[in-house]
Amino acid sequence: MTCKTLLLHLVLGQPNTAVLRVGGLLAERLQAAVVGFAASQPATLVYGDAYIDPSLFTLEREQIERELTAVEAAFRDALRGRAEILGWRGRIDFAPLADHLAQQARCADLVVTAAASGDFFDASRIVDTGALVMQAGRPVLVVPHGAQTLNLGHAMVAWKDTREARRAVADALPLLRLMQTVTVVEIATADDQAAAQVRLADVLAWLARQGITALAHTPLAASTGADTDAGALRAAAEQSGADLIVAGAYGHSRLREWAMGGVSRALLQDGGCCVLLSH
Repeated sequence: MTCKTLLLHLVLGQPNTAVLRVGGLLAERLQAAVVGFAASQPATLVYGDAYIDPSLFTLEREQIERELTAVEAAFRDALRGRAEILGWRGRIDFAPLADHLAQQARCADLVVTAAASGDFFDASRIVDTGALVMQAGRPVLVVPHGAQTLNLGHAMVAWKDTREARRAVADALPLLRLMQTVTVVEIATADDQAAAQVRLADVLAWLARQGITALAHTPLAASTGADTDAGALRAAAEQSGADLIVAGAYGHSRLREWAMGGVSRALLQDGGCCVLLSH
């Protein structure tokens, strides 16, 4: 897989510094074109027969258009000289933003977005990251808000022998080739350690044929369950100083993983480093 076009998702009313920094770095290292995207739903709604002055809709639209202009200017300033080809897509849309962004992913190899913050509740501007990952059909790189850049030191692949994990490691190849060290980690019970090592040997051999030298690590699972696996993965990432985590997203139904506090959800919420998710 190659990565020749990045789609950067920018949020109106936010500085977007982390996404712009990571997007600029990847544009340079991958020699990729970059498309910026920002959108907002009109927040003004009519409930029942309540009357709302039509001028409020006009004022809101004008405000959104001003913010779109400002975000586009910030995007072009940040990426100037870092990507040979820049494109911009900004609009007001009545559809959920995750739906619209997922549609725009058709133009790109990788979507880069900021981690959703618990402080943000404005669904007219903030994309539901989980919904985006489920719908995009492209890998999604989730960037913590405080990230200064994406360090290219150590990538950790969170392995589970599922379709989603196989898809994720293939999607991540362009980024894995940039990293100094790659570790493939599978959380395994004592009874499953030998089988896990066989699985990881296959993954490492496949990566080697892609030009990537990787190490295997099989931490012992304390008990069964998604919450325990998520904790073990976070501990492995912290101990190894991972700069990037690669994982398959939502191995079960999204509703079930949300109710169980699944690994996918935990990785989205952790915010310690960049996470590449594929579904």
